[in-house]
Amino acid sequence: QVQLVESGGGLVQPGGSLRLSCAASGFSLDYYMIGWFRQDPGKEREGVSCIDRDGDTYSADSVQGRFTTSRDNGKNTVYLEMNGLKPEDTGIYYCAAGQDLGYCTVMTGAEGLYHYWGQGTQVTVSS
Repeated sequence: QVQLVESGGGLVQPGGSLRLSCAASGFSLDYYMIGWFRQDPGKEREGVSCIDRDGDTYSADSVQGRFTTSRDNGKNTVYLEMNGLKPEDTGIYYCAAGQDLGYCTVMTGAEGLYHYWGQGTQVTVSS
Protein backbone atom coordinates (compact mmCIF):
# COMPACT_ATOMS: atom_id res chain seq x y z
CA GLN A 1 0.00 0.00 0.00
CA VAL A 2 1.28 3.46 -0.88
CA GLN A 3 1.71 5.45 2.30
CA LEU A 4 3.35 8.63 3.56
CA VAL A 5 3.87 9.15 7.29
CA GLU A 6 4.91 12.45 8.85
CA SER A 7 6.66 12.64 12.20
CA GLY A 8 8.65 15.07 14.32
CA GLY A 9 5.97 17.56 15.25
CA GLY A 10 5.44 18.85 18.74
CA LEU A 11 5.39 21.90 20.99
CA VAL A 12 8.23 24.40 20.67
CA GLN A 13 8.83 27.93 21.94
CA PRO A 14 9.11 30.86 19.52
CA GLY A 15 12.58 30.95 18.01
CA GLY A 16 13.02 27.21 18.40
CA SER A 17 13.56 24.51 15.80
CA LEU A 18 11.98 21.26 14.69
CA ARG A 19 12.77 18.72 12.00
CA LEU A 20 9.86 16.98 10.36
CA SER A 21 10.25 13.68 8.54
CA CYS A 22 8.15 12.24 5.73
CA ALA A 23 8.73 8.51 5.31
CA ALA A 24 7.38 6.67 2.28
CA SER A 25 6.39 3.04 1.96
CA GLY A 26 5.02 1.13 -1.00
CA PHE A 27 6.88 3.32 -3.50
CA SER A 28 10.21 5.07 -3.93
CA LEU A 29 10.38 8.82 -3.33
CA ASP A 30 13.35 8.98 -5.70
CA TYR A 31 11.04 9.57 -8.68
CA TYR A 32 8.69 12.12 -7.14
CA MET A 33 8.54 15.73 -6.12
CA ILE A 34 7.60 16.13 -2.46
CA GLY A 35 5.60 19.07 -1.15
CA TRP A 36 4.96 20.31 2.36
CA PHE A 37 1.65 21.99 3.21
CA ARG A 38 0.19 23.25 6.46
CA GLN A 39 -3.21 24.18 7.82
CA ASP A 40 -4.24 25.90 11.05
CA PRO A 41 -7.88 25.72 12.22
CA GLY A 42 -9.93 28.41 10.55
CA LYS A 43 -7.32 29.11 7.90
CA GLU A 44 -6.83 27.96 4.33
CA ARG A 45 -4.29 25.26 3.62
CA GLU A 46 -1.09 26.79 2.30
CA GLY A 47 1.97 25.49 0.56
CA VAL A 48 5.20 25.68 2.53
CA SER A 49 8.07 24.13 0.62
CA CYS A 50 8.90 21.42 -1.90
CA ILE A 51 11.78 19.47 -3.40
CA ASP A 52 12.03 17.83 -6.81
CA ARG A 53 13.84 14.63 -7.74
CA ASP A 54 17.01 16.57 -8.58
CA GLY A 55 17.11 18.18 -5.14
CA ASP A 56 16.01 21.64 -6.28
CA THR A 57 13.73 23.37 -3.79
CA TYR A 58 11.10 26.07 -3.60
CA SER A 59 9.78 27.75 -0.46
CA ALA A 60 6.96 30.16 0.22
CA ASP A 61 7.93 33.73 1.06
CA SER A 62 6.65 33.29 4.61
CA VAL A 63 9.27 30.64 5.42
CA GLN A 64 12.22 31.53 3.18
CA GLY A 65 15.46 31.69 5.12
CA ARG A 66 13.95 29.70 7.98
CA PHE A 67 12.81 26.37 6.51
CA THR A 68 14.90 23.94 4.47
CA THR A 69 13.68 20.84 2.64
CA SER A 70 15.99 17.94 1.84
CA ARG A 71 15.75 14.30 0.84
CA ASP A 72 17.55 11.07 1.65
CA ASN A 73 16.67 8.62 -1.10
CA GLY A 74 18.51 5.80 0.67
CA LYS A 75 16.10 6.13 3.59
CA ASN A 76 13.13 6.90 1.34
CA THR A 77 12.55 9.96 3.50
CA VAL A 78 12.16 13.71 3.01
CA TYR A 79 12.86 16.25 5.74
CA LEU A 80 11.68 19.73 6.61
CA GLU A 81 14.09 21.57 8.89
CA MET A 82 12.30 24.47 10.57
CA ASN A 83 14.29 27.19 12.34
CA GLY A 84 13.32 30.47 13.93
CA LEU A 85 9.77 29.24 14.46
CA LYS A 86 7.00 31.77 14.97
CA PRO A 87 3.52 31.36 16.49
CA GLU A 88 2.02 31.82 13.04
CA ASP A 89 3.85 28.66 11.93
CA THR A 90 1.45 26.64 14.09
CA GLY A 91 -0.62 24.08 12.21
CA ILE A 92 -0.88 20.55 10.95
CA TYR A 93 1.91 19.84 8.49
CA TYR A 94 1.34 17.44 5.61
CA CYS A 95 3.73 15.96 3.10
CA ALA A 96 2.57 14.92 -0.34
CA ALA A 97 4.07 13.24 -3.40
CA GLY A 98 3.44 13.98 -7.05
CA GLN A 99 4.93 13.17 -10.43
CA ASP A 100 8.08 15.17 -10.93
CA LEU A 101 7.87 17.74 -13.72
CA GLY A 102 11.50 18.81 -13.68
CA TYR A 103 10.72 21.34 -10.96
CA CYS A 104 8.38 21.62 -8.00
CA THR A 105 5.87 24.13 -6.75
CA VAL A 106 3.55 24.62 -3.78
CA MET A 107 1.97 27.83 -5.04
CA THR A 108 -1.78 28.30 -4.67
CA GLY A 109 -3.59 25.68 -6.74
CA ALA A 110 -0.66 23.27 -6.83
CA GLU A 111 -2.37 20.73 -4.56
CA GLY A 112 -3.78 18.99 -7.63
CA LEU A 113 -0.27 18.04 -8.69
CA TYR A 114 0.19 15.88 -5.60
CA HIS A 115 -1.45 12.45 -5.60
CA TYR A 116 -0.39 10.90 -2.27
CA TRP A 117 -0.86 12.61 1.09
CA GLY A 118 0.16 11.79 4.63
CA GLN A 119 -2.00 12.09 7.75
CA GLY A 120 -0.15 15.14 9.06
CA THR A 121 1.79 16.02 12.19
CA GLN A 122 0.92 18.82 14.60
CA VAL A 123 3.35 21.69 15.10
CA THR A 124 2.56 24.16 17.88
CA VAL A 125 4.72 27.24 18.45
CA SER A 126 3.83 28.89 21.74
CA SER A 127 5.42 30.33 24.84
